[in-house]
Amino acid sequence: MATTTELKQLVQRREKTKARIRGRISGTPERPRLTVFKSLKRIYVQVVDDTKGITLASASSLEKDLRAKLSNGANIEAAKAVGASIAARLQEKGIKSVVFDRNGYLYHGRVKALADSAREAGLQF
Repeated sequence: MATTTELKQLVQRREKTKARIRGRISGTPERPRLTVFKSLKRIYVQVVDDTKGITLASASSLEKDLRAKLSNGANIEAAKAVGASIAARLQEKGIKSVVFDRNGYLYHGRVKALADSAREAGLQF
């Protein structure tokens, strides 16, 4: 098990990576930013227009319809369900293309599953 100091170092490293990524990408009205946050129990995603500073759509494994289908909110199946959900919501709003912000996480596991699921549902990034 990781000590408190090691956990702080991991968080600081992710925050540094996150800041570096956010310096390079931003969401526009034509291509908003799709950002991912994962915790130990849930996975969350939101689509942001950075020029106006507003959230256009969001989805998470905490929502009632997804919770009913999922046994666990923090696994790959949950990430796939959230990815499909956000893609459907964006297509209802007429948004077909986004910029993917992995938020400092490795493009692996749940983050990759969410992105692949959103692509399969018709979202382009």
